[in-house]
Amino acid sequence: MATADGVEYVDASKPAQDRMKRYEKFADEIAELIRTGVIAPGEKVPSVRHASRTYGVSPSTVFQAYYLLEDRGLIQARPRSGYFVHALARRQLHEPDIGQYASGSVEVDVSELVFSVLSSLKDPDMVAFGSAFPSPNLFPLARLSRSLANSARDMQPHAVIADMTAGNPDLRRQIALRYMVSGMMLPLEELVITTGAMEALNLCLQTVTQPGDLVAIETPAFYATLQVLERLKLKAVEIPVHPREGIDLDSLADSLQRFPIKACWFMSSLQNPLGASMTDEKKQALYALLKQHQVPMIEDDVYAELYYGSQPPKPVKSFDTEDLVMHCGSFSKCLAPGYRVGWVAAGRFAEQISRLKLMTTISPSVPAQAALADYLQHGGYDRHLRKLRHSLESQQRAMLASAARHFPADTRVTRPNGGYFLWFEFPTRVDSLQLFQHALAQGISLAPGPIFSASRHYGHCARLNYGHPWDTRSEQAMATLGRIIASF
Repeated sequence: MATADGVEYVDASKPAQDRMKRYEKFADEIAELIRTGVIAPGEKVPSVRHASRTYGVSPSTVFQAYYLLEDRGLIQARPRSGYFVHALARRQLHEPDIGQYASGSVEVDVSELVFSVLSSLKDPDMVAFGSAFPSPNLFPLARLSRSLANSARDMQPHAVIADMTAGNPDLRRQIALRYMVSGMMLPLEELVITTGAMEALNLCLQTVTQPGDLVAIETPAFYATLQVLERLKLKAVEIPVHPREGIDLDSLADSLQRFPIKACWFMSSLQNPLGASMTDEKKQALYALLKQHQVPMIEDDVYAELYYGSQPPKPVKSFDTEDLVMHCGSFSKCLAPGYRVGWVAAGRFAEQISRLKLMTTISPSVPAQAALADYLQHGGYDRHLRKLRHSLESQQRAMLASAARHFPADTRVTRPNGGYFLWFEFPTRVDSLQLFQHALAQGISLAPGPIFSASRHYGHCARLNYGHPWDTRSEQAMATLGRIIASF
């Protein structure tokens, strides 16, 4: 709908189409107690009778919830004893300790290393611990195909041309609606549809920098971040990331004071590769720093829908009062990787980004945009996301338990509350590039630590992907990795 000032906002009168059932909500409440340690591994969960009386739900609702938690691998039934939290491993590995590297501007030169790693991950028979995507079997590809057919059949000829620059209006409304449900009212004019999140991130960076400029990035950082900086001839100022708490704000404040930083490129939630998520308080403090120095932030939030708790994390964009934050998202990690459709809520930079896009790629696939708009409106997106999150959480528990069984006791590992990556810090004697080569010879891929740093740190670290359904082959691959690690 349009307001008196001519700015179009999404109509909020339409009710949510895909509400959670009561047993699903109750299952999520129990899962949160397990996740936060209120109910520890091996402990008994409330009996059906006690849970029914305490939570005011029917016994059948409790049974359905417990069956769902069993499917998710969180609890198990014991004959004549009740339900207990799954005790998957006798010991747990400790959390990594990311070093506080001195920050300074760094020339980025990682592409050859990254390409050499990525080129070896294409074998479909490889155990895909090094992949950047979850299993395509977790996505509703058949339902998406129906949406593609439906939207293509109903597409008006003029829309093929008219929607190219701004993006499909129905898709933009659906995206804006999801922002609205999370508490953010964004004008449609601020949303720019792009060819995946990577184009959005590239366009944002090109809009606010020139070759030779300094950009604050995380360390460790997603390797594509480093490749973009290298291509655009930008210098990196690396800001350490705590594996649980996210960006080190003291280090950022110091760097903003010392260096003429032109932009920050951060992932404030479910950071790749660590999986770290900042608290709302830290996100507010981060924005206060940006506002104080008037430095724009490019917020890479492609894992936003893959949280495990009951509440989605807020982006830094939600605290933005001066349109300094460019919030980038995508459907590639949670719904349709091959469709290559992303977006940016670009704030004050929307017009510049739109013009730059018009000068480069012009538009993502118009049929793909229409298909996603149809699916978001009619396909049960939230239901799919709940199922996907449950699968990923179960698979994370399986990999953590397997690592505890097979990896050396002094190995450290993250425990993110979402996504599908674990970051492993091995004993310092382990060379992760050699580990990568030895693992490849055994049909196992992984992502070695040095590809995540402009300074080539993390030589004894690696990122492993648990986004594929866990099976005997996965378990055997972890055992093989454990033997290789122990051989160093």
